[in-house]
Amino acid sequence: MVKKAYAKIDYNGNGCLEIDDVRQNYNASNHPDVKSQKKTEDEVLQEFLETFEAHRQMSKGDSLSKAGDGKVTLNEFMDYYSNISAGIDDDEYFKLMITNAWNLENRQYQKAWGGEF
Repeated sequence: MVKKAYAKIDYNGNGCLEIDDVRQNYNASNHPDVKSQKKTEDEVLQEFLETFEAHRQMSKGDSLSKAGDGKVTLNEFMDYYSNISAGIDDDEYFKLMITNAWNLENRQYQKAWGGEF
């Protein structure tokens, strides 16, 4: 499931997640810091990528993983979700979480938060 999500996010298919890949899957314009003009959309997207890199830094890393390079390798992505899955007791729930988080079934959802119906 994690590899399937990675493949979907790797929009340009170069085997590495970069800011342009994330931009295709994550709209940062509604992020609170962007709305309040504390950060730009690119800053929010970059921080999002850094989340995955941080988890790889906690492990031994590999030759392709470089901290702060703005690129997320499959190993960095796998490490992140390995750490997440450690706190989830049910494999089916983890599968559902990945499927919904990255919309692996390509469903259209209506807004249902903040009174935006």
